Amino acid sequence: MVNVANALTVLRIVLVPVFLVVLFAEGGHDTLWRWGAFAVFVAALFTDRVDGQIARRYSLVTEFGKLMDPIADKALTGAALIGLSVLGDLWWWVTVLILVRELGITAMRFVVIADGVIPASRGGKLKTLLQGVAIGLYLMPLPHVADWPRAAVMAAAVVVTVVSGVDYVLSMRRGRP
Repeated sequence: MVNVANALTVLRIVLVPVFLVVLFAEGGHDTLWRWGAFAVFVAALFTDRVDGQIARRYSLVTEFGKLMDPIADKALTGAALIGLSVLGDLWWWVTVLILVRELGITAMRFVVIADGVIPASRGGKLKTLLQGVAIGLYLMPLPHVADWPRAAVMAAAVVVTVVSGVDYVLSMRRGRP
């Protein structure tokens, strides 16, 4: 169970409270602290990318990793979305919609985990990329001229999140992941 890939997953989980502390430091809108929150978020995203590559390349896939990797992902994404909404930087309906989809699909994956892991679809991978970029744009203390572009990326993330969620549910109803 103890291997590099699993250690990176645990590191991502440990980075979630660190991210939140940095995000909310000095009231949550101090430029330096926001760049710090962005840096912690990017570092945590990097561990997600690397742990999966290492696990597959070196045959280090474990039951722990299968269980904890999606939990770590949802914890990071959820913390970022909720934090941004608490600070008034992101609409609550966006946070709720994304979290309902994420938690619903994660629950669905756990229900069928005995039959095997449901691999991420291309839509799911695009969703993850768009969510990461959108959250990153909202974390960065950018000038107001960036409000529309980052809202557009978040809108694309929301659309792909919903569409890929529906696709997962329909695939499961047809009996294939």
